[in-house]
Amino acid sequence: MNTRTRVLTGTALAVALGAGTFGAVSASATPAADAAPVAAEVAAKKDGPSDKNFTTTTHLTVDAATRAAQAALQAAQAENQKVTVAVVDRNGNTIVTLRGDGAGPQSYESAQRKAFTAVSWNAPTSVLVGRLAQTPNLKDIPGTLFLGGGTPVQANGAPVAGIGVAGAPSGDLDEKFAKAGVDALGK
Repeated sequence: MNTRTRVLTGTALAVALGAGTFGAVSASATPAADAAPVAAEVAAKKDGPSDKNFTTTTHLTVDAATRAAQAALQAAQAENQKVTVAVVDRNGNTIVTLRGDGAGPQSYESAQRKAFTAVSWNAPTSVLVGRLAQTPNLKDIPGTLFLGGGTPVQANGAPVAGIGVAGAPSGDLDEKFAKAGVDALGK
């Protein structure tokens, strides 16, 4: 290659590099007002309904869980029953537990297990007791208790929490009080 070709090639290369640098500087020097719509559009695409990597779920707040537990406990106290009330989230984690005055020591764990069972199967535990006849090994699932007194809390037909009551002389009474807790959430 002769000197003239080298100089022309070098000059062309320098011009191309210079134009690229100038273009990059110019591109990054756009005003923030122009960038905001682009950033919003990118965020909308990323977080929009077309993104199938995420889901939205409904959860019971601590305030709502406490209100439900208090309503169940008050319903039991109105009938002179000494019970414990537990409210668990969709995953069976305890949100709140209220042990009424004079409730037996076994009622604490029983209430939690009834709530867990109700939310796990999205059905009152009194209904689930009937399923034990066909599948007796259901009772062997850790954390469950197939006795009346647990009821699910639903949002749009899906379970979002469970309320369990234990300590009354019958599962029917326990479940009646648990339903009072669910009813308090509709107010």
